[in-house]
Amino acid sequence: MNRLIQNVYCVGRNYRLHAEELGNEVPSEPMIFMKPSHAIVAMDGNTLYLPEGRGEIHYETELVLRIARPYEPGISVDDLVDVMAFGIDFTLREVQSELKKKGHPWTAAKGFRNSAPMTPYIAFPGSSQTAAEDFTLSKNGEIVQRGNINNMIFSLQSIVDFIAERYGLDEGDHIFTGTPEGVGPVFAGDKLEIAYGTRELGSCSIQYGLSL
Repeated sequence: MNRLIQNVYCVGRNYRLHAEELGNEVPSEPMIFMKPSHAIVAMDGNTLYLPEGRGEIHYETELVLRIARPYEPGISVDDLVDVMAFGIDFTLREVQSELKKKGHPWTAAKGFRNSAPMTPYIAFPGSSQTAAEDFTLSKNGEIVQRGNINNMIFSLQSIVDFIAERYGLDEGDHIFTGTPEGVGPVFAGDKLEIAYGTRELGSCSIQYGLSL
């Protein structure tokens, strides 16, 4: 990734069917967590190494926004974002379940190195145009997730307003906007491909062996 990456915000449970498939309540306001910037890695046909011996790792495919300028109250998301990408919020699911039981933060389950692969950036056409096409994740040639931002619980505008008002937003910040239903595990040798409409944007192959 050749653009400056500052804060990496993530929105949890932003698609109703995804919340339901994991047995979670649908939130009444955006649920925000963060990943370290070191979690982001290019998804450009490379081999991606993930942690071994920590239980199942699940894929969660998401639209990613890059913030192009400092947030100002009243600014439109269409004016705030210059480019977008699609990424995977990899999650150590069993680790996350244990953290939830203890009431601890999710960082250990969500923030490990290589946990946020991203496709190359493409121009952000605005909220309405972005919703004109679906994004998909294919695993070994079979589509396993399909999403459209029209199905989000919280719109792109409400997400950027919420984050900016509570935490701040500035140039170089990235927002993973939530995943649709269909999440599941990855295994060594799996090939993952992300497409937007008919255009393939990025791919990677999975191997294990990353030490934590």
